[in-house]
Amino acid sequence: MPKAIVEVSRRGEYFDKALELARRADAGEPLPAVDYHLGFANAAQLFGDLTPARLALLERLKSSGPLSIKALAAQLGRNYSNVHADTTKLLELGLVEKNAAGKVLVPWEEIQIRVTLGGAAAA
Repeated sequence: MPKAIVEVSRRGEYFDKALELARRADAGEPLPAVDYHLGFANAAQLFGDLTPARLALLERLKSSGPLSIKALAAQLGRNYSNVHADTTKLLELGLVEKNAAGKVLVPWEEIQIRVTLGGAAAA
């Protein structure tokens, strides 16, 4: 199962990767398993969207499996509306999804967060 890679990335980096995959596909070369990449312009933006509460939510879902938002809020000891808002944001980011029963889950084998400070300027 693919993993989700959340990182600070430079402008055009994903476009370059897509062009390389297209070149390989056109040449008939086998393509690697595809991971989900989520890029942010800087660490502040990344951690603005992936707050400590949202990271705890991801960890809980990863360990528990699919849960309703109500059950997730109860397990986290948090207010339903706040968990609903955080879940909605994580759905938008593609880090969680809903199954046919309407329960939320982490579809990734693992989620990696990569932040390099002091490197090349990000977009």
